[in-house]
Amino acid sequence: MNTSEPTSPGAPLEADFLKELCAIFGAGDLLTDPGDCWSYGYDNSRRQALPQAVVFATTHSQVQQAVALCNLHRVNLIARGKGTGTTGATVPDRGGIILSLERMNRILQIDPDNRIARVEPGVTNQALQQALREHGFFWPPDPTSAATCTIGGNLAYNSAGPRAVKYNTPRENTLGLRAVTGAGEEIRTGVLTTKGVVGYDLTRLLIGSEGTLAIITEATLKLTPLPQRKITLQATYRDMHSAARAVSAIMAQPVTPCALEFMDGTALRMVRDYSDLSLDEAVNALLMIEVDGPTAGLEESVESVIRAARVDGVVDITTAASDTEVERLWRTRKALSPALRTIAPKKINEDVVVPVSRIPELISGLEQLSRKHQIQIVNFGHAGNGNIHVNLLTDPDDPIRMQHARQCLSDTFDLVLGLGGTLSGEHGVGLEKRDFIERELEPATLRLMQAIRRQFDPNGILNPGKTLPMERCP
Repeated sequence: MNTSEPTSPGAPLEADFLKELCAIFGAGDLLTDPGDCWSYGYDNSRRQALPQAVVFATTHSQVQQAVALCNLHRVNLIARGKGTGTTGATVPDRGGIILSLERMNRILQIDPDNRIARVEPGVTNQALQQALREHGFFWPPDPTSAATCTIGGNLAYNSAGPRAVKYNTPRENTLGLRAVTGAGEEIRTGVLTTKGVVGYDLTRLLIGSEGTLAIITEATLKLTPLPQRKITLQATYRDMHSAARAVSAIMAQPVTPCALEFMDGTALRMVRDYSDLSLDEAVNALLMIEVDGPTAGLEESVESVIRAARVDGVVDITTAASDTEVERLWRTRKALSPALRTIAPKKINEDVVVPVSRIPELISGLEQLSRKHQIQIVNFGHAGNGNIHVNLLTDPDDPIRMQHARQCLSDTFDLVLGLGGTLSGEHGVGLEKRDFIERELEPATLRLMQAIRRQFDPNGILNPGKTLPMERCP
């Protein structure tokens, strides 16, 4: 284990280092004034720290030179896109340089014949989808922040969104990467084909690693043809257990929806209180379901989903007949975020995953934790793959409430693991969950991961302190 210490937070950077940094990026792409740098010291979590400098890369060569320079001077380097992450994974809490990749935003190639696209990491998800649509394709990952989040960020967190229930995550939709390791070496991973087993699968290893192993500078993405048609349904239930039975039934029949979202009773009560939406008082759980595919046979597919969804406890199932009706059905789900911002603008937002069949146990357990810790909990998310967004409504300025919230969060993680789940589905680990992952990963597994990290980044300069807990001295 390397014992040399990178620069400490707040320590001034050496003049020679800054001179060399300026030579790589140019004065216009280098920020050193604290007032300019603060904007790059936080993400969508509550964490923030002042970077010692910010640089804007536009080429792979600049990234490689920056990594080499930071290795030479033992300066931490944290890669960043648009900062939409929620776990503090790009916050420079140990000082260092922010390497912004937002200007590496070129779509290098769209190849419909081979169903691939090559892109730089700063391309936004939305910009890519718009470009692909003209060719009749899409890239399946669709996080809620698609308008601003970057492909590099999607890959760093393995962020997927609602469509993952049918089309999977970035790991399954990325064929290869070009990257710079923490040692400053260029590597290319993966293949240009959908089959390939030569060597270890470094592509999947880098995806989800939050910039702790290497910095991705180019990605070869696997494309999917746009469906001919999509039909939207809204199903409401008397309780969450009925809705969960419906989810299990839907996922057990042959037709896989392209979206299967849910809101629990607490979320629905919040929508009723903070919007003018009309929901039957008997409704205490809601599913939003979308089915896509070829026009021929789609109606039959939808009927199969409806039959599965019509379990004991169902209140109503509505099918949208027009774009206006689709918007109306989604309005309930879209009203939740503004309501949450009104009630608890600084809530704790976690995304956990449990087996689909155990969603009812998760919701029941969370209800018990809510009463035990006197913390209101709102649950919604991607029911089709058990990815639930657990929102603890608290006030960070109230130390007593935060103490209750932290204990509630700890108990929530224990509950999830006890149900055979995992602590993060798509938000990543970063700083927020780093100190909890030893509950999920056994010591031998963690030691192997830490050894892999040292192999990629021997001097420990890439995003230090994130994703994995600190190594313990033998």
